[in-house]
Amino acid sequence: MINFAWPWLFILLPLPLLVYWLPAKNKSTISALKMPVLLAGVNSQASQPSRKKLPLILLTLIWLLLVIAASRPQWLGEAINMPTEGREVMIAVDLSGSMAAEDMNLNGRAVNRLDMLKSVLGDFIKRRNGDRLGLILFGDDAYMQTPMTFDRNTVKQMLEESEIGLVGHQTAIGDAMALSVKRFVEKEESNRVLILLTDGRNTAGKITPEQALELAQSKGITIYTIGIGADEMLQQTFFASRNVNPSGDLDEKTLQDIAKRTGGKYFRARSSQDMEEIYQLLDQLEPVEQEQQQMRPLTALFYWPLAIALILSLTYVFWLTLVPTLANRNK
Repeated sequence: MINFAWPWLFILLPLPLLVYWLPAKNKSTISALKMPVLLAGVNSQASQPSRKKLPLILLTLIWLLLVIAASRPQWLGEAINMPTEGREVMIAVDLSGSMAAEDMNLNGRAVNRLDMLKSVLGDFIKRRNGDRLGLILFGDDAYMQTPMTFDRNTVKQMLEESEIGLVGHQTAIGDAMALSVKRFVEKEESNRVLILLTDGRNTAGKITPEQALELAQSKGITIYTIGIGADEMLQQTFFASRNVNPSGDLDEKTLQDIAKRTGGKYFRARSSQDMEEIYQLLDQLEPVEQEQQQMRPLTALFYWPLAIALILSLTYVFWLTLVPTLANRNK
């Protein structure tokens, strides 16, 4: 629907009539004023009713359109639900070299850990409507890939574009946690949640997980840790095949301690199904805010009547210039 920001300006509509009906004394004063040559053309055609009618109509329309434009017409769009309060969920994803291990099964085919994570985590991101989401990628160091935003599509896209080894081949868990704390501190008070996904142990970085844990505790950040990797994997050798444990480097003890001391929980993801169940449980532990406010987007429309008024003004000028010229030629 259309509404007007300043509807009271419509009281100016009869202003030309008020000027016209001024007392005779004021009329004589106004008539004494010097008028532009083009405007004076109206008076010169006063004795010709057929030529006077069109300029009068144009002037009336121009004034009407100018008043409408001044009253700031706006298009009021459909109501959009906005959360009154949401969570800040930072997602830290391990891109170390071990994430290339193809010990996961996704839709009947063997994939590496990162590909499985992208598929399942992407669905989780889409469901977090109303939450601010951020994405941290870590390897040798930790990097903020996507700052806190309501734009879930961007977070999902940046996750899809991540590659193993993009930030190194080691695992800086402590740096990822510390970077999350720093980004949370820059925001307003809210429910702060970090989801840390890794398949190894801390092997790089400037800050240890223990130091980062103290920072997280002091800022009231809840950390959910997820250890990724199968317990068994069939490995082919030159002579035969054998079962190996591809998750031998996973530091479950440290991940459990981090989750416990921050009020979170540790999860073990041995398959894509496990990962899906973990995210469903996280939806229950950290539900999306349901209470909502509504906002209606506004689109300014003033330029339409203003543009039409400009076109009519040019038409009016053209009329005053052309008609007398044609009349003189006919004589």
